[in-house]
Amino acid sequence: MDDFSQFSLEEPDLTDLKKQYAEIAQGLESLPNDASSGERLLSLVKQWDDLRRVVDSWRNLVDIRFNQDTKNAAYKAAMDRRDEIDPKLTDLDVQIKKLLLVDGRKQTIIDHFGAQAVALWQCQVRSFDPAIEADLVEEARLVSRYNELLASASFEFQGKTTNLSGIVEFAEDADRNVRHDSLATMWTWFEQNGEALDQIYDQMVKLRDSMAKKLNFPNYIELAYQLMSRVDYNQNDVDNYRQEVRDNIVPLCTEIRRRQSELLGLDPLMYWDEAIHDPQGNPRPEGTYEHQIEQAQAMFDGMDEKLGQFFQLLRDKNLMDLLNRPGKAGGGFCTSMLSEYLPFIFANFNGTMGDVEVFTHEMGHAYQCYASINLPLADNVWPTYESCEIHSMSLEYLCWPHMEKFFGDDAERFRRTHLTDRLLFLPYGVAVDHFQHLVYEKPDMTPEQRNRAWLDLEKIYLPHMQYGDLPRLSSGGRWQRQRHIYMSPFYYIDYTLAQCCALQFWVRSEQDYDQAMQDYLALCARGGTLPFQELTQSAGLTSPFQPGCLAEVATQASKFLGL
Repeated sequence: MDDFSQFSLEEPDLTDLKKQYAEIAQGLESLPNDASSGERLLSLVKQWDDLRRVVDSWRNLVDIRFNQDTKNAAYKAAMDRRDEIDPKLTDLDVQIKKLLLVDGRKQTIIDHFGAQAVALWQCQVRSFDPAIEADLVEEARLVSRYNELLASASFEFQGKTTNLSGIVEFAEDADRNVRHDSLATMWTWFEQNGEALDQIYDQMVKLRDSMAKKLNFPNYIELAYQLMSRVDYNQNDVDNYRQEVRDNIVPLCTEIRRRQSELLGLDPLMYWDEAIHDPQGNPRPEGTYEHQIEQAQAMFDGMDEKLGQFFQLLRDKNLMDLLNRPGKAGGGFCTSMLSEYLPFIFANFNGTMGDVEVFTHEMGHAYQCYASINLPLADNVWPTYESCEIHSMSLEYLCWPHMEKFFGDDAERFRRTHLTDRLLFLPYGVAVDHFQHLVYEKPDMTPEQRNRAWLDLEKIYLPHMQYGDLPRLSSGGRWQRQRHIYMSPFYYIDYTLAQCCALQFWVRSEQDYDQAMQDYLALCARGGTLPFQELTQSAGLTSPFQPGCLAEVATQASKFLGL
């Protein structure tokens, strides 16, 4: 690949693909069920893995193009087609995995590739059956419908036409009236589209619950844990972790909000004030987009030679789409072209400090992917989600010494604001997870009951919230702004688990930056060869499921912030 903007992949021919998979399956079935088949077995696995890398790259490319321009009819048609055949592709892979999980073959796989790949395959086999194929197509259709609905939001504000990603810029304005009015404008849109949002989510919840029961799970929660490949922890572990956040972080966040209220001279501190942490307003990155990219190159060159070379590669091959524009889907993500051995970064710069945070975050994902992309099995390239987020969030902190390049004299204010925001995120993040557990425990909840459940959780995790005259929020609708709840159910606690680990990297970097950097790079290179808790242990981190995991972080953060 010379230039990603010109890169294309043809849709796989399903008939031909089925033939190739059938040949691999026949080859596996013909092998003796003992260790003597090792060499031939590994050859067939390699053939299958090469095929998967191409198919996975096509899937991801279709997704990228649609997110780049949700109004493009051809991209939308390709996305619909991908969603339609995706369950069939999953079925092909599951059939191969079943053959590889036979006892005699399984041990050879473990000996050669490690136990994690086998654990992942077992999750995938348990969580799929052709009986839910039509349901998966419908789920993807609902996800696209939600994504398109949010992407269609358009606002005229202060003489500027903007979207959901762009209007957030005004939520950080130094003028309190601008902050209030911009958020009122945004949440009025959610109020006006509330019925559609409720309807989409109601259909999603009932559909997912139905899929779980077809697969003999008691509810979608247990199916979701399999889909998320949570192989070394369970719901009880997550519940215990949420308690750690309530005990160690919620009181700290209450103190942060109290001091913020004093500094701003605002009592009470309202929802539209929360993004501003001092009277000067939040720091903003300096210079043009092009200037910021050059500064990023200098930063990565200074951090580590490998990081610098990698970022230059992303620039040379146009593997980043970072600027916000009409029709572009919101949010940020990193994905990969495994057939090309390259990652891709997507974001929506809007002129706020979040540009630097999202960029360094997605760069962490991208570098980890690149550092492990030559591992001999696609399953080992990316870790499970909560482990992936350690790489992204930790790089945000490891970039701290270079923030003068983006914020000049405001760099220290950025560091304090960044840490403050990350601490404040933890209670919100676990509230989102707790909410989803409640919803899928009772899939027949009405929209009003779901909103009430969210408000009850806010009292536990976000007791300081003051929504004033924003009715959608005061009636419990804040959760509908969180894309993950709709599009990636249960993928949210992962951010908080990883933040717990990243904050440990921050503490370590304050004590010995060079050692922290080397530990980080080594963790990236391990890719997804180990489950979450073993990866954290390999980097010398305390598992979030251990009692007191956040106690030292809370102590050090309090000192740093002068609380």
